[in-house]
Amino acid sequence: MALRGAMQPDWFCPTLTKQLNPCWCHATEVLLFPQDMSIFPRICLKPEVTEHLKSVFLNKEILAAVGHHEAERRFQKLLLCLSHPPSHTCVRASTHLAPLEEIRSKLQEELSKKSGRSPADEASVQILPHPRVPDVLLLPVVGPRHVEPLSSEVVVGAQCGNAVLRGAHVFAPGIVACPKHMKAGDVVSVFSDLEGRCTRGAFSFQGNKAFVGNGVAEMDRSSIFCTDGPPRGVGVRMVEPLYQSPSFDGVLPSLAFLQNFPSVVVGHVLGARPGERILDMCAAPGGKTCHIAALMGDQGEVVALDKIQNKMDRIRQNAETLQLQSIKAHCFNGAQAVSSDPTQQTPGPPFPPESFDRVLLDAPCSGLGQRPNMASTWSLKEICSYPPLQRKLLHAAVRLLKRGGVLVYSTCTVTLAENEEQVAWALTSFPCLTLQRQEPHIGAEGMLGAGLPREQLRLLQRFSPELSWDQTDASVPLPLRADGDTIGFFIAKFLKS
Repeated sequence: MALRGAMQPDWFCPTLTKQLNPCWCHATEVLLFPQDMSIFPRICLKPEVTEHLKSVFLNKEILAAVGHHEAERRFQKLLLCLSHPPSHTCVRASTHLAPLEEIRSKLQEELSKKSGRSPADEASVQILPHPRVPDVLLLPVVGPRHVEPLSSEVVVGAQCGNAVLRGAHVFAPGIVACPKHMKAGDVVSVFSDLEGRCTRGAFSFQGNKAFVGNGVAEMDRSSIFCTDGPPRGVGVRMVEPLYQSPSFDGVLPSLAFLQNFPSVVVGHVLGARPGERILDMCAAPGGKTCHIAALMGDQGEVVALDKIQNKMDRIRQNAETLQLQSIKAHCFNGAQAVSSDPTQQTPGPPFPPESFDRVLLDAPCSGLGQRPNMASTWSLKEICSYPPLQRKLLHAAVRLLKRGGVLVYSTCTVTLAENEEQVAWALTSFPCLTLQRQEPHIGAEGMLGAGLPREQLRLLQRFSPELSWDQTDASVPLPLRADGDTIGFFIAKFLKS
């Protein structure tokens, strides 16, 4: 495990053509895309998943529009950029509690203290407001940096390695191997186990692994692999990460909330107004729920549903930290949230039809847009299991929405079946729905392949990092990089007539 902040919001291996520079990655079979900023291999997926995604990104509509060469180039760039972190950290500022500039100034001061620099120091952390999203602050991620690996190696799980690339320290549960005699205070290199093949408790690992930086051990080996229960606390404190990003652990918890940029955009697209009743159908861990309540000035009601109890506890904790009183969290399956009794008056789920002014369905999905993600062990069957569930949730969402109300559907994946094809299905299945213009519209338009006409694709918003992967070097202004160099994400906005 790895942790960036108190409220942090997640096999096909290419054919061997060249060995990676050992300063960056130790791997048995890797292939680098010929770009200076790519230091990791493409995301490792099961062959069936790779072929499925290729068929999506090289579908007939795309081939007719851009040609085979360009479609193939975009697909390969997607596989590559998914394994690398975005070039920025996005902070959603709690502007319902303080002005943006005041939060920016306090954040600058706190992060400078943690780094041992003065806020006036030219080398202090740069924090910029986003020009179009009024509650977003952007911080550059510096990397890849030239960091030499050491002889003493700690191996962590892939999820932990991904978190380190976004500024996390290594927490002890994420460590799967370390030297036999490692003691607290030892300087070590941290490697991510790309295929999940390292045996927990091993002294070393020679399999497919990627170097993510150097750090200082905070615990002895005996404490990490003790038999008295799972270890807790920081196992390795990163001091020389491959990608330099500020740690937000304990930094302004009520004013600065780490959130992926497209996830912040969703809240604005929903457009909730003070006094309205809003439903967040799949709310955990609550980042979007809290954002909606903040945008309403905490006036009205935001009902948050999730079917896992400990996730609901997280939502309540976040709401309390952000001083939001309008959130009502319930442990309940959103697909079953419509009551068969239209006269029901109970405050909790299930609810009578047409109970809400606006509904956000940030649907469970395959998550194939998350970055960085160097490897996924998911099968094609698992990935294809999501569209039926999403349609059940969409059916419930439409029934719960008032006439004249707004439904926003979003995912953090890149497939057509979970995005544009769901829009096409919804428009056919529910004649009462029409697509609406989104504000702000920062991502690209919808992707070809689902049979939607161009005028409808323009109303959709797809954050496609592969389209701007060539424009993420430091010479490009940070706000421009932030608009394109994001996780893969999709947003559709409907009006119910």
